[in-house]
Amino acid sequence: MNFSALLHLMVIAVQLWPCSPSPQNSSAQNTVQSFTTIRRVKRGWLWEPLFVTEEQTSLDPLYIGQLKSDLDKQDRNLQYILTGEGAGSIFFIDEYSGKIYVRQKLDREKKPFYTLRAQAINRSTHFPVEPESEFIIKVRDINDNAPQFLDGPYVATVPEMSPEGTSVTQVTATDADDPSYGNSARLLYSLVQGQPYFSVEPKTGVIRMASQMDRETKDQYLVIIQAKDLVGQPGALSATATVTINLSDVNDNPPKFQQRLYYMSVSEEAPVGTTVGKVFAEDSDIGDNAAMDYFIEGDSSDVFDIITNNETQEGIILLKKRVDYESKRRYSIQAKAVNRYIDEQFLKEGPFEDTTIVKINVEDADEPPVFTSENYVMETDEGAMSGSLVGVVTARDPDYDDSPVRYSIVHSTHLKRLFSINEHNGAIITTEPLDREIASWHNITVTATETRNPEKISEANVYVQVLDVNDNAPEFPKNYETFVCENAVSGQLIQSVSAVDRDASAEGHHFHFSLAQEATNSSHFTVKDNQDNTAGIFTGKSGFRRQEQFFFYLPILIEDNGTPPLTSTNTLTVTVCDCDTEVNTFYCRYGAFMYSLGFSTEALVAVLACILIFLVFFLAIVTIRQQKKKKPPFSEKMEEFRENIVSYDDEGGGEEDTEAFDISALRTRTVMRTHKPRRKVASEIQSLYRQSLQVGPDSAIFRQFISEKLEEANTDPRVPPYDSLQTYAFEGTGSLAGSLSSLGSNTSDVDQSYDYLADWGPHFKQLAGMYTSHRSVGD
Repeated sequence: MNFSALLHLMVIAVQLWPCSPSPQNSSAQNTVQSFTTIRRVKRGWLWEPLFVTEEQTSLDPLYIGQLKSDLDKQDRNLQYILTGEGAGSIFFIDEYSGKIYVRQKLDREKKPFYTLRAQAINRSTHFPVEPESEFIIKVRDINDNAPQFLDGPYVATVPEMSPEGTSVTQVTATDADDPSYGNSARLLYSLVQGQPYFSVEPKTGVIRMASQMDRETKDQYLVIIQAKDLVGQPGALSATATVTINLSDVNDNPPKFQQRLYYMSVSEEAPVGTTVGKVFAEDSDIGDNAAMDYFIEGDSSDVFDIITNNETQEGIILLKKRVDYESKRRYSIQAKAVNRYIDEQFLKEGPFEDTTIVKINVEDADEPPVFTSENYVMETDEGAMSGSLVGVVTARDPDYDDSPVRYSIVHSTHLKRLFSINEHNGAIITTEPLDREIASWHNITVTATETRNPEKISEANVYVQVLDVNDNAPEFPKNYETFVCENAVSGQLIQSVSAVDRDASAEGHHFHFSLAQEATNSSHFTVKDNQDNTAGIFTGKSGFRRQEQFFFYLPILIEDNGTPPLTSTNTLTVTVCDCDTEVNTFYCRYGAFMYSLGFSTEALVAVLACILIFLVFFLAIVTIRQQKKKKPPFSEKMEEFRENIVSYDDEGGGEEDTEAFDISALRTRTVMRTHKPRRKVASEIQSLYRQSLQVGPDSAIFRQFISEKLEEANTDPRVPPYDSLQTYAFEGTGSLAGSLSSLGSNTSDVDQSYDYLADWGPHFKQLAGMYTSHRSVGD
């Protein structure tokens, strides 16, 4: 038995095709893919293309197609079931006839297709007569979306003077409609604004140059591009986008001077580096394309120079060499401006440079005198007599009036004593002999002043070299310490000496060493000249005795090679040491020092021993004195006192504790060494307290009391006298407040009246209130 789906095609329909046919119906699957309606012997679903147009509206459900089975006897025994996406809500099927309807408006841009499943069931048995199969319903597109430029507005840049056809940029519009169906998504680009400078390719949206454009004429263009769907056919939807196209600069313009002739002036007093003036060449380009360098052509480049101000692009003419009005009053120079960066593609347009003429006048000024040389070097002999001529400086006034010049020396007080100058002719002479060894060069500053205008002054440096004369004899470079052992043998080297000479020698110093005439007969030492400006001192005999001679004074004659040669006698002191071969320099120096003082070794040891004994004796005295100062007074009785000291670690009972001590002991006339029991002295203390309110410090009672206690303290051997000091404080009768002592605090407050506190004034108001309230509470 065959079961096939009969689909009635309509102008607006839904396309259906199987998605998962049953495994046993592979031939049916091939048939479905060919989209043909064929009845087959084997069971399976057969589908034809079905479509439904989007955005279609209808009050009644729209019929799409019908499912029909061969087993359907039209007796309503079969039930057609539709499940899947949108089944029941968007799509529904007539379960008796198999007709499929759509009840909502569909939008392909939201969902282009729906996947559903179809099944036929026998109503009596509730078994499917055919297996379930999936199919897809595609929504057919309509042109309901206009194109959109998602990246707009656009900004593009293209070099100026670009050739025709140069690509500027590309604009792209999108259309949400189906590009695979119809022309709804096929776009066509056109130029709304921008002719005749630009063009656009209809299919790609590429904007191109339609002609060459000059940035210096206009540097920005606004182009409007339109995109239409349906390939621009009637009824098409469209959108526009703006494209701002900027022309970038290229070096297509040479510099041009604003003036063909410049006039400038400069004073002859102007120093090197002075700004003479400025020239400016204008370039229509911008940035690096307008950068230029200035040059000076001709012979005037050695007098003037020109530099470029990179910020203003001006040429600044500078004075390279000082000018002189009397020598040349006018200069004519040619300045040239050349572009720094040249684009080779525009070389055919001509040279990218320009020239102008600059005429510079030199202004006359009253100039100071001019020396024939800025620096003079002169020479004079060392030791030349005062008034000797050193040299002559010359200066003149360069102006036409040729004012006379007066010379002077500007220097320190030291130089003023050595040199002077003739203010009329500039002759420099010495004022005292010069010593090359003190200063071999002297630097002098000479001034020349116009007599008619003293403000015009110029200076020159004079360097005077003092030529050397052999006036210093050679000498030892230092004070040699020479030692020789008592057991030294003959011919032993004990010292090497050299010499120095403060004079200068063009050929180099050469010194000759020898013994002085008075020492040639001595057989103790000899001198050997090493012919290298050094000499060796050797022993002339074996054995020396300190007891006989401690020091030897050897006169050495040193002669230089000057003209004339000079000699000097230098004394070398040789000390004899108590040694065999090796010299102990420290011991030898010590022995020499003692010998110079006239002390022997034994005498020195005795002196040191006496000093040591004196120091020991002095330290012993100081130690004994310190020990006596540290010994405490009453040291003899400390042991007796120490054993009578008792320590109690008990806390007292405060003011009311009157049993802590035996006050009656203070009134005892005699001292008893036996133990006495404590007496209750509260009544005695209260009596004394009451009496103190009525008597003063001159009362006989207090005098008697203090005398008794003093006698007890002096006669009691158990306590030291300084430990018996007692302080008794009482309030005199002259006080309005009376006594405030707490000695009677153990008595009742009932017997006391504090009403008098109210009469003390406002300062005792709080105190009076406290005692008054306290008594009231007690009552």
